[in-house]
Amino acid sequence: MRPTSLHIMLADDDEDDRLFFKEAFEEVKIKYDISMFNDGEQLMNYLNKPENPLPDIIFLDLNMPRKSGMDCLREIRDNDRLKRISVAIYSTSSSEQDIEDTFVSGANVYIKKPNDFNMLKKILSDVVHINWQYIMDGLNKDSFILSL
Repeated sequence: MRPTSLHIMLADDDEDDRLFFKEAFEEVKIKYDISMFNDGEQLMNYLNKPENPLPDIIFLDLNMPRKSGMDCLREIRDNDRLKRISVAIYSTSSSEQDIEDTFVSGANVYIKKPNDFNMLKKILSDVVHINWQYIMDGLNKDSFILSL
């Protein structure tokens, strides 16, 4: 177990989805700090300030106003300071094109948002217990889509 809290960020424009995510995380038995952003522009403004601490994991919705999750992902992977952050795409989309595009752009894992609270808790627990070093060093499309 980690000696300190896991620093998690979620960028999602849907307030209900943010609340659902936060409530599910409260039931996952790990120490964590969570920061939530209403859109990709807010997230990137935070990440681009050198004085702000970086997260361990970013959960990134694809379809957001002002700056999409895909735009954020590309900016994160193109930035030397940010590129090693683990990024989990967290979207309602199950489009093969979205999955392919995020894989090619360097996301670590793709999660289709579940409607069931217990499924969401299981997925979040699985994500925070992934060996991220393995995932980052050996991206494998077969393990890219996280499902139950």
